[in-house]
Amino acid sequence: MASEGGQKKSALVTGAGGFVGRHMAERLVAEGYSVTVSDLRDPQIAGARFVKADITSRAACEQITAGVASVFHVASMVQTKQSGAAPVWAVNHGGTCNLLWAAQQAGVSRFVYVSSASVVYQGADIENGDESLPYTAVSQAPYADSKIAAERDVIAANGKAGMLTCSLRPHVIFGPGDGRFLPAILRRAKAGALRLGVGTENKLSDFTYIDNLIDALVLADKKLATEDGASLGGKVWFITNGEPLPFWDFVDQVLVESGLPRIRARIPYRIAYAAATVAEKVNSLLGTGDGPENGFTRFAIRYLCTHHYFSIERARRDLGYSPAVSITEGIRRTVDSLRQSGDLPR
Repeated sequence: MASEGGQKKSALVTGAGGFVGRHMAERLVAEGYSVTVSDLRDPQIAGARFVKADITSRAACEQITAGVASVFHVASMVQTKQSGAAPVWAVNHGGTCNLLWAAQQAGVSRFVYVSSASVVYQGADIENGDESLPYTAVSQAPYADSKIAAERDVIAANGKAGMLTCSLRPHVIFGPGDGRFLPAILRRAKAGALRLGVGTENKLSDFTYIDNLIDALVLADKKLATEDGASLGGKVWFITNGEPLPFWDFVDQVLVESGLPRIRARIPYRIAYAAATVAEKVNSLLGTGDGPENGFTRFAIRYLCTHHYFSIERARRDLGYSPAVSITEGIRRTVDSLRQSGDLPR
């Protein structure tokens, strides 16, 4: 059983109804933590206590942080379109500020933030980038911009009211339970709408299997709880599988494992970017820009057509992080879970 000073460890997981949050909460329960989970709807996680909370409310944040030693702040709103920025900022930055304030008031010991590798992406190639990279000075999308602001505040809060903080930056998370990334790819492939990729160059991307990210988050909390934890407070770490490969090679691996046809050809970047620009402007004019994303945005097109892979050496050194599940095995596990759920034929 996880313990701290003779007491059972207690933790809050925000956004527990989402992909990463659910995995995080389930791991902590399995490790013997006393777990509080929060979201707008009850994720019904066995062994955890649910408290409904909207993190844009300070009062709600006060309620969920009371009596916990660690906060795993996972909740965020993902949107790469330029339209509809206000709710993205309210959740990603405003919600983080509220949680930091409430955690300090409640005497929380550790605050572990799930950030994004996109905070350093400036629209150009990143090859084996490390934590010395500056935040992007060029606005890319409300999601990336708001995550930068939130991470800055998390790091600035380190040491205040005795609380240690840190931030982990995963990139392209996938695995069983993902409701966005791979399911969207497979839906399009099954509908015959995924015949063409974007970009004629094989630009490398990083990917992060969900269990590896959860390993890193747990390691971060445990390291902060040690006698040497103060030396790690205020740090950030890139967390990936450490196996960069061309994005469309990854997609082809998923399609083959799923028994679906590979990508047939590629659309040049300039054509795809121009089409995405028009699509975003039309959506904005029609007032449909605040709806669910279809992945066809300028930010997404730029991302697909640049190198973006990162060094995980600092995480290896500081946290003892080592990716336990390879990309190939992760894809197999993810596809198996989709077959078991009926989303793919057996």
